[in-house]
Amino acid sequence: MALIPADLFFAPVTELNARLKAREFTAEDLARAFSERLQQQGPRFNALALSLHQEALRAAKEVDKELKRGRYRGPLQGVPYGVKDLLAYAGQPTTWGAKPYAGQVFDYHATVIEKLSAVGAVLTGKLAMVELAGGGGYRFPSASLTGPGLNPWDRTRWSGGSSSGSAAAVAAGLVPFAIGSETSGSIVTPASYCGVTALRPTYGLVSRHGAMALSWTLDKLGPFAHTAEDCGLILHEIAGGDSKDPGSAGKSFYYTPQYARPLKDLRVGYAKVDFAEWAEASTRPAFDAALTVLKASGLQLVETKLPDFPYGAALSTILNGEMGSIFEPLIQSGKVDELADKPQIAGLKASLELPAKEYLKAMRLRRLIQEEVAKLFGNVDVLLAPGRPTIASKLDQPLDRSPAGAAPPPKDPGFRSIIQMGNLAGLPALVLPCGFAENMPVALQLVGAPFAENTLLAIGRDFQSHTDWHRRRPQ
Repeated sequence: MALIPADLFFAPVTELNARLKAREFTAEDLARAFSERLQQQGPRFNALALSLHQEALRAAKEVDKELKRGRYRGPLQGVPYGVKDLLAYAGQPTTWGAKPYAGQVFDYHATVIEKLSAVGAVLTGKLAMVELAGGGGYRFPSASLTGPGLNPWDRTRWSGGSSSGSAAAVAAGLVPFAIGSETSGSIVTPASYCGVTALRPTYGLVSRHGAMALSWTLDKLGPFAHTAEDCGLILHEIAGGDSKDPGSAGKSFYYTPQYARPLKDLRVGYAKVDFAEWAEASTRPAFDAALTVLKASGLQLVETKLPDFPYGAALSTILNGEMGSIFEPLIQSGKVDELADKPQIAGLKASLELPAKEYLKAMRLRRLIQEEVAKLFGNVDVLLAPGRPTIASKLDQPLDRSPAGAAPPPKDPGFRSIIQMGNLAGLPALVLPCGFAENMPVALQLVGAPFAENTLLAIGRDFQSHTDWHRRRPQ
């Protein structure tokens, strides 16, 4: 068995695949090394929900047979990965991060897992998550069957939710990439807090068949990885129409960096107040430096305002209406009381009381939002904002309360609602690590028009070619 160098635990997908093809080690060697590392270190960050060690070794042996025959399936062949524990894996528990579902077993694989298996990627484990992906709202990071997600940069801080394990596992070098999900921030937030690159795809681009539903009209699956290029390569494989997902857009995605528009032709809308006032004081130097890099690339940064809508209220109403319907059996059975977070229990129960007229009003408002956002992208190509305006919170800090001594908020809202707006309109977003504050990661988010992933990835590739934040690793 070949010894896997320690640096490879943080290597991008492209490097791992190239070295596999060069026969420096076998796919079985790589799967064993990553799987054992995930088993050993995953619990340090409460990131591991289920090891699939034996399954990974079997799959890797099949990859080795193919490589010996010269059968190449693409850049993910032989590369280990993990998935958030809301994706079904046949014959093994899929807990949704929640005690009431601890023994739940499906007899099929999620479409995303099937697609990755078809190109030779090797699943080594299922990764921890906030219970029910945060459905009902939760107050503390401990709202999970596996305990609070611990940040690899500082285990006294949160790794973010609800894809806590996916982000932490990539940041800690436990998997080269992972699949997470977002309904309203669950890819953007943990990627920002853990200092990894991540992509929230356009709504409907990636099949959710086999994934826990939290909101039929908001849920999206996407990759966490080390580089923007990796995210593009992964999306290339997991995107595509699926008749088993009623929300499928019926579109494929082809990662085509060679055809990217010149950056000097792109107009990027942003709000100065986001970086100068809304961002925590300690993060501002990192954001300023990142803006300097983006401007030097030729991008045209133009001050922009978001259309004026109650984004948070609209999203909350839609989410509550759909979530209440989805989890009605759990709520009415009384098993909802087994969840770890009391505010989340209360939120789920309250969702059953939402009047249909309120849901319908929110859906009509959402259509107006989508129309106005489309007009906005007639003036700019991309929107830019902090991934999060703060560093990761302390584990004992309530998530619904600002830290003591926090300054009063600015009067100008800037892009504070960009996560809610982006999810209501089904927009793609790319998270890019861009520095540190108080020894914790800071990140940017780029948001594009529907199906504009290649534009976001082109900006991300260029940014990462001039910076090394995505190569930093926790000690």
